[in-house]
Amino acid sequence: MLKSTVRRSHQLSAESIPKDLQTSYCLQISTTTVHRELHGMGFHGRTATSKPYITKCNANHRMQWCKACCH
Repeated sequence: MLKSTVRRSHQLSAESIPKDLQTSYCLQISTTTVHRELHGMGFHGRTATSKPYITKCNANHRMQWCKACCH
């Protein structure tokens, strides 16, 4: 139920999910329990950062740019 609620609402706020479950399913759930279960399911409260793949050629171009723009 928890996973489907999160996927349907597209939010990971541990405070708002128990309210949704309480109104939809008439359940009383603690925010700590929701947070712990979401973490266990692989949902985390952070966004992924982009990590560009840097080849040797690209690293050389970046170093040349840094040296050129240093002054």
